[in-house]
Amino acid sequence: MKKSTVRITVVFVILIIVVVGYYTYLSGKSKDAAGDAKMTEIQIALSRDLANNYPPTVKEVMKYYADIQKCLYGGAATDEEIEQLGLKARELYDEELLENNDETMNLLQLKAEVESFQADEKKMTAISVSASNNVETFSEDGYDFARIQCYYTIVEKGQSSHTATVYLLRQDENRRWKIYGWELAKNVNPQ
Repeated sequence: MKKSTVRITVVFVILIIVVVGYYTYLSGKSKDAAGDAKMTEIQIALSRDLANNYPPTVKEVMKYYADIQKCLYGGAATDEEIEQLGLKARELYDEELLENNDETMNLLQLKAEVESFQADEKKMTAISVSASNNVETFSEDGYDFARIQCYYTIVEKGQSSHTATVYLLRQDENRRWKIYGWELAKNVNPQ
């Protein structure tokens, strides 16, 4: 082989190695950037567009509400996020519940409750919503209602405790299930 052919081949191989190396470098960098771009649970909860994507069932409404609560009481929300999450939760409330809970006062109470939760070193670690076949539905005064239970696991200073809450939802004129109220399960009389 001629000397010039060997040189061209060596230069060509080096050039290929440089191009492949640079491509690998850029690919790794874009994967890192994509990894950094993952949304947090709070961002996911806040990004939901309830005007166009309202949960279709009682269970789905409560699952989304549970996601909001987990974000609020999970220990990672900032004051601004607490307010935004509180406003998102209010979008799930029935008109009557909203009328009885002034927005400003409701958000102030929520912030105080979350701060107290954190000061007591409490953290909500798990929420479980009853199965769809455990939803009790009934009609009263011309409205359709549904009752569903949620189970909460709260860790306080390393000790785990469990509690249950019964939620009452009412269907609005758009056939959307809205949270009408709630009570600790131990305070609810079986129907």
